Amino acid sequence: MRGASVIGVGMIPFGKYPDRTLADLGWPAVVAALKDAGVAPGQIEAAYCGTALGGMMAGQRVLGRIGLTGIPVTNIENACSSSSTALRQAVMAVRAGVHDMVLVIGVEKLTKFGGGTLPLEEEDWEVRHGLSMPALYAMRAQRYMHEFGATAADLAAVSVKNRANGVHNPDAQMRSAVSLEEVLASRMIAEPFTLLQCCPTGDGAAAIVVCADAVAARFRSDPVRVIASDLTSGRFMPGFRDMTTPEITVRGAAEAYEEAGVGPGDIDVAEIHDAFSIAELLYYEAFGMCGRGEAAALLASGATAIGGRVAFNPSGGLLAKGHPVGATGAAQVVEVVRQLRGQCGARQQPDAKVGLTHATGGGISGFDHGACSIHIFAR
Repeated sequence: MRGASVIGVGMIPFGKYPDRTLADLGWPAVVAALKDAGVAPGQIEAAYCGTALGGMMAGQRVLGRIGLTGIPVTNIENACSSSSTALRQAVMAVRAGVHDMVLVIGVEKLTKFGGGTLPLEEEDWEVRHGLSMPALYAMRAQRYMHEFGATAADLAAVSVKNRANGVHNPDAQMRSAVSLEEVLASRMIAEPFTLLQCCPTGDGAAAIVVCADAVAARFRSDPVRVIASDLTSGRFMPGFRDMTTPEITVRGAAEAYEEAGVGPGDIDVAEIHDAFSIAELLYYEAFGMCGRGEAAALLASGATAIGGRVAFNPSGGLLAKGHPVGATGAAQVVEVVRQLRGQCGARQQPDAKVGLTHATGGGISGFDHGACSIHIFAR
């Protein structure tokens, strides 16, 4: 199959925009991506739009604002993996020769719910019994602390690192640094998580222009190649499941590494799904950056900070950048592409050549997660 490259990215600053519609959020990100690619709207052959809670025909609603109509538009819902799943569909279409140039959109407006945890499906029996995403991750954290001796301070240190990164990201929802003491003293949400260990909800949009490798050189001298595009779903486990290891990410990471022909030691920068502080620690281990139970030590060593062995969440991650669910996967790609181009200023990982994005989501009973999409990029 043909290769696929990213030639344009764009996003709006994540935040709370109660007076904007979903289309109002989405179209500026699309225009920014087209401008970044040097592409006219008429050169886009198809679009793939990811949104979890944006309602019907989200892609058409966004593209109608800029007159980009009449092309095939596919709308995709896959929880937090919605726009990264949209990217996979786009990459597959380009690789297969169905299209030469396509657009990916991730967009979400969560302020319409007025705050609180994300609404989950009442037909799910765990949800009916009161499960929420903070509670689910809190159980993971408690079990991990019990099994491996991690402390509340170890978890809080993830928030300290990622909020410090977010200070330098103009697109981040939270742009103030926090101390370990401030994280631990913030309001308790679901023990052991305090407020500053939970990602903020909000609104946002991001967009990506993907084209065939042979086409990319006509538009940019520095296209970023997609060297792995993986999507997997959770395996149903009706009984015990080990909450200290995210099996869906372990499987997906192995598949993505095999497709790309790289391993953990080759990754320079990673944007991963740190919806809660424990998540980043679990994903260090799932991606093979350290052994089981060694994540807190890896974080404390500075290996996952900007300038370390592999910079995790230099954008600030979900903890600082925010988590407008359907937009998150695409926004992770925006950050990694800019990192590989060397465009990130004070949050730049030096000499980044290979980057990884990871969006996983879906709170349903019997599954570690419902869906997990992982992409690996190279310059």
